[in-house]
Amino acid sequence: MSPALSQQRAAPAVACAARLGGRAGSSSSIASSRRPGSRAAPRRQTLQGRQAALEVACSLNNSAGTAVPKPLKLDERDTLRLALPSKGRMAEDTLQLLKDCQLSVVKPNPRQYVARISQLPDLEVWFQRATDVVRKLITGDVDLGIVGLDMLAEIGNDDPDVVVLHDALDFGQCHLALGVPTGGRFAAINSLEELRSMPWSEQAPLRVVTGYQNIARKYFAEKGFENVVLLSADGALEAAPAMGSADIILDLVSTGVTLRENNLKQIAGGTIMHSQGALVANRRALLERPGLLEICHELLERLEAHLTANAYYSVIANMRGGSAAEVSLRLLQNAELAGLSGPTVSRVYTLGADGKAEPHLYAATICVPKKRLYPAIGGSGVLVQPMTYIFDEEPPRWRHLLDTLGVSADSLDLS
Repeated sequence: MSPALSQQRAAPAVACAARLGGRAGSSSSIASSRRPGSRAAPRRQTLQGRQAALEVACSLNNSAGTAVPKPLKLDERDTLRLALPSKGRMAEDTLQLLKDCQLSVVKPNPRQYVARISQLPDLEVWFQRATDVVRKLITGDVDLGIVGLDMLAEIGNDDPDVVVLHDALDFGQCHLALGVPTGGRFAAINSLEELRSMPWSEQAPLRVVTGYQNIARKYFAEKGFENVVLLSADGALEAAPAMGSADIILDLVSTGVTLRENNLKQIAGGTIMHSQGALVANRRALLERPGLLEICHELLERLEAHLTANAYYSVIANMRGGSAAEVSLRLLQNAELAGLSGPTVSRVYTLGADGKAEPHLYAATICVPKKRLYPAIGGSGVLVQPMTYIFDEEPPRWRHLLDTLGVSADSLDLS
């Protein structure tokens, strides 16, 4: 059986219908095979019977791109739309990031799903489930969206109409990985190669429960697995191996605590992808909707300035030296003290014995990466301040976007 999980046996667009712990209706392919008048089949099925049903129920879309239907042309509307996650930690972190960039989302009624950003009057904010953020972005119902890279990969499925504007918004960090039982026949399995070498067969395939069907299908095919069945579940996937419903899981991992508490482990080579919040857009909207590229420029400029500054502290220290040039040279010779483009050095005046101002010290101002702060300052009498923005002449990701679209900045009003 191919690593495509017997997908050729069913229509390619059929979604995984079998749900672990679901009602009998979730295995409708078995129930429909009973002839009228015959006795009902026993509720407990053989492994082969269960797997045969699951292989049909879990067929996936094999084609490149997404299965989401697209309109031939974008709908006509006067406003531009940004979709944000509506619930959970991702939603909270998204709103906080926009607030930190002076782009607070104004939502008059907490029950409403439409909001505004005062600084961007031509932009509507729509709150959607994470999966719908991607789907509506693909169909053009929204023009921009903030979503996790994992959800973009699963639902977007490499859709050419999806453009990633910023892939590192510095929140929602996690990774998609395999969770393998720590005991039993998996006790000695510590790598992907060892997992693949186990005696899986068509009668006893590797059963993987996951909410990321598209990603899982591609992953196991690329890694050379055969005899794999993907299962779907709502909720706590970690319980499935202990219940005997699945062999392993494929799910998001943040700290790994939940895996360990459920007697699961990560294995070498078992990380599929790393994920965090990302700003994405509809390619056709970028090219066709007036004003959207200008809004993208402002969003990227603010995001880049804040995220860059968030990694640094501003440090001011008084230093002795014969001249400003001498102090500057001492700082420049240390990579940790050189700052972004070099230190700013100025005289510090103190009151002398004769009552006159005398320059005995120099104040040096530099930007230091947060993780290198203590090795850099190495003493006391130093003023440390957080930074809010570090504006570049032009955000690198903006230049990359223009190159991707084949658009010249001269044709845009970026004033």
